[in-house]
Order: sequence, then C-alpha cells, then structure tokens
Amino acid sequence: MELRLILKAIGFSSLVSIGIPGNVLILATFIHIRILEKRLMPPNVILSGLAAANLLVIITKGIPQMVKSFGIQNIFNDYECKTISFMYRVSRGMTICITCLLSCNQCIIIAPPSKSWVSLKKKVPRNITVIIIALCCVNCFIYPSCILQVRAIANYTTSEYILYLEFCIHDFMTFTSYVANGTVIALRDFLFVGLMTLASCYIVLMLYRHRRQVHGIRSSDRNTGRTAEYTAARAVVLLVSIYVLLFGLDSGLWIYTLFVSRVAPAISDARVFFGTLYAALSPIVILKTNKKLLNTLQCTQRKGAIEPSTESTTTDVPISKN
Repeated sequence: MELRLILKAIGFSSLVSIGIPGNVLILATFIHIRILEKRLMPPNVILSGLAAANLLVIITKGIPQMVKSFGIQNIFNDYECKTISFMYRVSRGMTICITCLLSCNQCIIIAPPSKSWVSLKKKVPRNITVIIIALCCVNCFIYPSCILQVRAIANYTTSEYILYLEFCIHDFMTFTSYVANGTVIALRDFLFVGLMTLASCYIVLMLYRHRRQVHGIRSSDRNTGRTAEYTAARAVVLLVSIYVLLFGLDSGLWIYTLFVSRVAPAISDARVFFGTLYAALSPIVILKTNKKLLNTLQCTQRKGAIEPSTESTTTDVPISKN
C-alpha cells in the first residue's frame, strides 16, 4: 500500500471518527434541550442546522473517501451515485450558508440598538427556521445536474467535460453546462464567504470597543462586563476564521489545478480533505464554547453519577411507616 493511500486512510478515518460522534452529540443534546424546555434559542437552532449539515458532509464524502483509501472499488450504482452526490453538494452548500447565517445573526445580536438594527433584531430571530429552510431550497435548486448527469464509473463513452468523484463521475456533456455549473457554485461560495467575513470583521470591531469600555473597570467587576453575547461572538469569529482558512486552502489548490495539465492524486486528496475538515473541527469548537451545551452535558453526567448511589441508599436503609 503506497504512502499516499496510507496517509489518506489515516486522515479520513480521523475525520469520520471525530466528526460523526461530535455532530451527533450536538444534535442529540439540542434535541434533548428542545424537548425539556419546549424551545431553542435562535443561535442554537442555527448550530443544530450546522451540525446536521456537517454530519451529512462526512457521511457522503468522508466515508466514501475512507473506503476508497482501503482499495475498495465501485461500490455505488447510478442511483446511489446520484443520491450521494446530490446530498453532498447540498450539505456542503448548507455548511457555507449556515456558517454565514451564524455570523450575521451574531452580528445583529451584538449591534447597538439603533434604528437601522431594530427591525433586524426583531425579525431575524423569529424567522431563523424559515431562513434555514429557504437556504436549503436554494441549494437544492442549484444542483439539478447531480440528478441528471452523475453516474457510476463504468465502461461507456463519456465527454471531455468530466469531474471524477471517487466512485462516480459527473459528466457535464457540454462546455456550456460545465462553465455554468462552476460559475453558479463559485458565485454562491464567494458571496457567502464574503458576507461571513464582513460580519466577522464587524463582530471583531464590536469586541474591541467592548474591551475598551471594560478596560477601566475594577478586576473584580470585569467578568460581569463580559456578557454571554460577547462570549458567543468570540466563538462565532473562531468558527468563521477556521472556515475561511480552510476555504482559502481549498480554493488555492483548485486554482492550482487550473494551470497544470495533469493533477497529482495527492493534490486532489488534499483538496477533498481540506473541504471536509471543517465538518470535523467545528463540533469541537461548538462543544468547547457553547455554554448551553456544556451545562446540559454536565447535568446529564451528574444525574448519571447520582442515580446509582441513590438506588443503593434506598435499598439499604429501611423506610419506617408512621
């Protein structure tokens, strides 16, 4: 087994083993909170959507890449290829859109209550679910070619405009279809990455102003000045920074492939790895920085530790009837 495949197997196995449990834990915890408290705060609704999108990215891209690295060939038929490709493209698009929504929502939360922000502060939190559904519909409409043009790898004639997807191929048939598909996806990606970058820059500016305001407060009072909104804002900036960095690496490798006649397999593997890595890193950031998640998980652990001791005391000590 060559070194490239060994590294590929280790890399994607790590993504799968970290990303799937992490995103499932986030989803399960937020569902638990929703059942107990009958509602979720808008930022947590967004994080639930992000975890679901990340989970689908790893299932539809990380697992096939891991399987391919072990030498397994051609496990999907045409219908499975169409389904896997469509789900991956939509979930990857939702990851970009929801991360952008997360940064924009946090930007609205910490913005000063001026007239220009009041309307957004009222409308956006109440319509978070509707916005996420609308973004999902938009991403679904972008990828009809996945249903029409993706097929399993087999011995048949193809055009020169082909995109290889490990177990499947995306045959665009014509140059126009190839260019149109790439243009729409590139515009979507750079639009939302640009928006999340601008929103994060505004958040950083507000954090800097907030830090200056509390700089003169006595050390014993500084913690009260650091509100939950600003703590959450730092986590959002960290998530966006990770995404923009990985998106930059992915885009840089993609631009490199445009100028070479033959792309090395290691470059293609690196592109896919960096494109999938956010789905495994973001749950770590969320679990470390989201206080609601941390408190719920800690309470669950305490209940699990208390229940056995409670049962032992009730069985060992007789109860007197008065």
